[in-house]
Amino acid sequence: MPNAFSYACRDCEGMEDCPASVVAATKAEVWKLVELHAQLAHGEDPTEWDQGTRDYIATLITPVTV
Repeated sequence: MPNAFSYACRDCEGMEDCPASVVAATKAEVWKLVELHAQLAHGEDPTEWDQGTRDYIATLITPVTV
C-alpha cells in the first residue's frame, strides 16, 4: 500500500532533461518541494502558475511505497 508521494521533474512536458525528483510523506510536502525546485533550478515563480499548470503538475504527483 502506498505510503508516500513522488514527483519527477522529467515527467513534466519540456523538462525531460531535468534529473530532479522528490519523495515525501504527503502531497502538501511534495508541492512545497516542487515549488522550491521550480524556483531554484528553473527560475520560475510558482505564484504565477495558473490553475491549469497546477492541475497538470498535480497529475504528476503519484503515490508510491517506500
